Amino acid sequence: MKAIAINQYGSADVLEYLELAEPTLKANALKVKVQAASINPVDWKVRQGTLKLLSGRSFPKVLGSDLAGEVVACGDRVTLFKPGDEIYAFLNPLAGGAYAEYAVVPEAVACFKPRNLTYAQAAAVPLAATTALQALRDLANLKGSQTVLINGASGGVGSFAVQIAKAFGATVTGVCSRRNFELMEALNCDRMIDYTAENFTQHTEKYDLIFDAVGQQTFRQCKPALNPGGLYITTLPSPPTLIQAALTSVLPGKSCKLVIAQPRGIDLAYLQSLIETEQVKPVCDRVFPLAETVAAHRYSETERAVGKIILTVA
Repeated sequence: MKAIAINQYGSADVLEYLELAEPTLKANALKVKVQAASINPVDWKVRQGTLKLLSGRSFPKVLGSDLAGEVVACGDRVTLFKPGDEIYAFLNPLAGGAYAEYAVVPEAVACFKPRNLTYAQAAAVPLAATTALQALRDLANLKGSQTVLINGASGGVGSFAVQIAKAFGATVTGVCSRRNFELMEALNCDRMIDYTAENFTQHTEKYDLIFDAVGQQTFRQCKPALNPGGLYITTLPSPPTLIQAALTSVLPGKSCKLVIAQPRGIDLAYLQSLIETEQVKPVCDRVFPLAETVAAHRYSETERAVGKIILTVA
């Protein structure tokens, strides 16, 4: 099969378009003909070697955690799926496997593809939308009438977070550049702040929840902008964040939490319901063929993408 893999850590230049053996089907897994994948920042962090203590030194390493495709075979222990099913899935980002014509997907991290999405649109969903969902629903226990600020609202995670927070009934402020205000309006964001002109942490307005979907602001910086008992959630697992999260978990007052998305098919099913009822839709920036993954990674590394970057495989 054709696949994008690395044989060493480094810049985007280490990405190679290779012919590799198809992965071996396991008893509790699906073999999927991949139609589309998407790029997440964790992909190029793995490629750079930033996470090599966790991702290891076994090469060649196929990258990618998001995919959508068709089931072509099922392991003996699979009960929910059959060949021919259209699915989307969230693979462990450290293990990867999505940037390829075929992938083996554990049944527990797969879900039927939303009927109203193409394969390319569905591939945009898994990691980013799961991150937003687990942050807002599971960590924040978000309810209606709460005030939420999403920092990085036009990015992959942020664009899903805006929509999920609105679906839960929150009043949402999105922080992004002015050029993306029209997108925020389309996603029903209540208010926008242009980060190039204003610093939301210095405003008098306060929020019940601040979700830093791009890991650009610290808990210390955001604390003055939180209501009493307010919560700050970030996607960046920095040492200060881990310390603050531990301290605020046992102390009263404003708190800090870290979200690291866990692949779960049941969460993709929840997202499927939000998507099929048109409460949530993926925002896709650019589409690249698999052979142009180097260019796609370079674009992702600019951190200026609006929504998700897609790789078409088939």
